[in-house]
Amino acid sequence: MSAIDLNARASNTYAEKLAETRELLQHAAQDYAPLHTGDAPRITLACSLGAEDMVLAHLINHLQLNIGIFVLETGQLHAETLALLDRLQATSRAPVQVFAPVREAAIGFVEREGQDAMYKSIALRKACCAIRKMEPLSRALAGKDAWITGLRREQSGARAEVPLIDRSDAAKVKFNPLSQWTWGDVWFYIAENQVDYNPLHDQFYPSIGCAPCTRAVSAGEDFRAGRWWWEDESAKECGLHVKASPILQTETKK
Repeated sequence: MSAIDLNARASNTYAEKLAETRELLQHAAQDYAPLHTGDAPRITLACSLGAEDMVLAHLINHLQLNIGIFVLETGQLHAETLALLDRLQATSRAPVQVFAPVREAAIGFVEREGQDAMYKSIALRKACCAIRKMEPLSRALAGKDAWITGLRREQSGARAEVPLIDRSDAAKVKFNPLSQWTWGDVWFYIAENQVDYNPLHDQFYPSIGCAPCTRAVSAGEDFRAGRWWWEDESAKECGLHVKASPILQTETKK
């Protein structure tokens, strides 16, 4: 059974949420349009290539919005994820930029701590995330005044109060257009619009990150149970959507 067959069930308020999302994206594109002709837009989508972000990428392209798209290619992604990235770059009207970790930093970390360092401690796992995600993210967002994510309140307890518009960071506004969508809404949109998606979703991977840190989930498990499954629930964020810890700050500055 495919992820569409399993999950594509729209909520009673799906139409209203879709209209709200479309309007939010359109206003965001207008509010953060380039200041000068020929400049890049001042807003971009952080695309993890997961189901939610593929929905947002589809909306940006379908609505022909002047919003950029970027992907963090950590050097540890599944082959299926890399193949989807290739397809997105080939078909997207909006430009898709790819940001990779600094090669020397990634190699040096593995040489010092080992290929499986992420399993040894939370500190080492977060240090790996800092090199492979946080530092590239800082380059991806350089010069941007706003960014868009696929965060949803339903994803985890830590994200239960994700707002549509997050202004807590004075430097950059974060838009979360799908914050109120259900998992069924996401897959209903994918089914209705024939949106391309990662085939790992068909293998019970609802949340997909780096290959060493992602596994399939079983029936009844939490949505993000397959991410960093060896850690305490409260630690299950890479840092992209939380305030930087001293570990992340230290690693990012190196």
